[in-house]
Order: sequence, then structure tokens, then C-alpha cells
Amino acid sequence: MEGRWRIEIKFDLKGESIYLTLVGIIANPASGKDIRRLVAHGSVFDNIEKVNIARRILLGLEATGVDKVLYMPDYFGIVPRALEHVRLKMSVEPLKMYCEGTQDDSTLAAKLLEKEGAKCLIVLGGDGTNRAVAKGSTSIPFMSVSTGTNNIFPCMVEGTIAGMAAGYVASGAVSLEEATFPTKRLDILIDGELRDLALVDAALYDDIFLGSKAIWDMSKVKDLILTQAKPSNIGLSSIGGMILQRHLAEDEGLHIVLGSLEDSKEGFEVTAPVAPGLIKPVRVLEFNEISLGDEIGFDISPAVIALDGEREVEILPGKKASVRLSNNGPRVIDIERTMWLAVQNKGLIGRSK
Repeated sequence: MEGRWRIEIKFDLKGESIYLTLVGIIANPASGKDIRRLVAHGSVFDNIEKVNIARRILLGLEATGVDKVLYMPDYFGIVPRALEHVRLKMSVEPLKMYCEGTQDDSTLAAKLLEKEGAKCLIVLGGDGTNRAVAKGSTSIPFMSVSTGTNNIFPCMVEGTIAGMAAGYVASGAVSLEEATFPTKRLDILIDGELRDLALVDAALYDDIFLGSKAIWDMSKVKDLILTQAKPSNIGLSSIGGMILQRHLAEDEGLHIVLGSLEDSKEGFEVTAPVAPGLIKPVRVLEFNEISLGDEIGFDISPAVIALDGEREVEILPGKKASVRLSNNGPRVIDIERTMWLAVQNKGLIGRSK
């Protein structure tokens, strides 16, 4: 990651240069509102609460000495509304970009923030939002704040703490290597060319329509490839947790082949929380641990591939699709470790140096 940030410089009254600490905010106004509120029991995460979280994040950033925030504009105006009723010394400005109201906005915003020299990306959304941001940049550390449906990649954290931890990393008060951890990703290949990516799971879905994107009919899921496998997860990766009964190592993934529940002679059955409030039995025909660089091919076409719980990639007739495990995911801020490091480095508010 070194050498890829553009450092802005400002000058004090004596003409001496001072480095400008820049943080980016990407808040998705559409997260937490998809069809899983109808087919499952997902909670609705309204935009007013996102405004409240963003306000606390901004206050946390300023308290740690961040000079400037650039944010993705959106149709609801999450960050502008967050600025109401607070007075900040740091500069908070929108990115100069046209928004279409799709996930491509998040991808473009991440690309622009990388060019601007942002030292941390604060992402408000679920797995899908973080995936869209990662398509734009993986060279900047993520502070992923959960406001979506399937929240495996982002974490539940109070906005003030999220802002402070991001500020400590961006300002250099803590070491990037110590305060963040690497993540894996899944590269989606069509005829050998990179088409898309996933951060948590990729599923072969035996259907020809993207439709409402969300997955709830487990009888159509034929193959599942995971970067994570925890029984405490919500979504498809919970299936891996029910099977493996241990954490995947940093260089491991998991490939699962699913079958029909009606065929009780093959494999074994597990029950997993595949969506909020939706607990389903699935039949596992086989499973294998995979290593970095391993590529799993899919045999069905036409079909679709669901990425992080949403149908995204169509496999057209005659096309060959595969998924490759990679270690090129974004680095993510370890919030608790970052806060401890800040205390030890005397970087916390009110501590004298």
C-alpha cells in the first residue's frame, strides 16, 4: 500500500508545511432495505439512524485531529444532514461526482478517494456496500460500520468509536500494520477474465434471472465458496460454520457442494441461519478446504452467481465461470486493538505527551 496515497500539504502562518489528514466516508442510503424484509425478517435500517451514526463518526474524527473529510454525495444527504446542529473545525466536503443511485456510486467514490489520497475509508452499509467499495479500492484501510442486511464483513460499532479508531489510523497515531488486519476475497472469472468479486461468499444459483437479487430459495444453491465459515454469521457463510467447526486460517477458504433435501441417501444435513430470522435445513454433499490461488469451476450454464448474498453475475450459455480465492481483499481496522494502541501511544483525548 505504500506509495499509493497522494499527500495533501497545507502551510501554517510561518510558512512551514503540515501534512493534511484526509478520511473518506461512503454511506449507502439504500442499505438495510431490500426484499429480505419480506421473505425473511431483516430489520429496516432507516436513513435517519445513518445520519445519527455519521454525525458521531464526524465528531470522533475531529477529536483525533483529522483535517479533512470527503464524502460520497447521495440522494438522502446523509452527511449534510449529519452536519446540522454540530460545529466542526475540520473541512467536510462532497466528492465531485455524479450519482446514479446504484452500487456503482460506491465503487466510483472509492476510486476517487484513493486518487485524493484518503488514508481511511469509512463505509456505512452491509456486505453488498463493502463489496462495491472494494471494487473501487482495496489499497486504503476500511472502517466498515454495519447498517445493512447481511452484516458479516462490517461490524456493529458505536459511531463515535468508529470515528476515533479511523482517525487514529488515518493520522498515523497508530501503526497501520498493527491496527489493521488483511482480508481475503473471491475473484469471479468468466472465460478466465475477472468479472467481479466477493468478500464473504460466492454461490452458484440455478436460475437465469437476477430478479430481486437476494437469495432465500436454498434449493437453487448448488455450490458455495466462502472466505469465512462461522456458525455465528448470518447468511450463506453460516453453513460453513456449521460444517467446519473451526475458524478458517488466513490462507484458507471453503468449497461446499449442496444437494436436494429429498435425497436423504447422500451427504448429510445441517440447519443454518441463511437470512435474518430464516433458518433452513440444507443437504451437504461434500466440502473441501481450498488454498489461496485455488480456482473452482462451475458446471451449470445458464445460471447466476450470487456475491455476498445477492445475485450479481449471469453465466450465459456456453460461458465458463469459476471462482478463485485471493488474498487481495482490503485491510480492515481492528477497532479494539486500535483503541488500545492509541492509549499506549498516548494518542487518546486528554492524554499528555
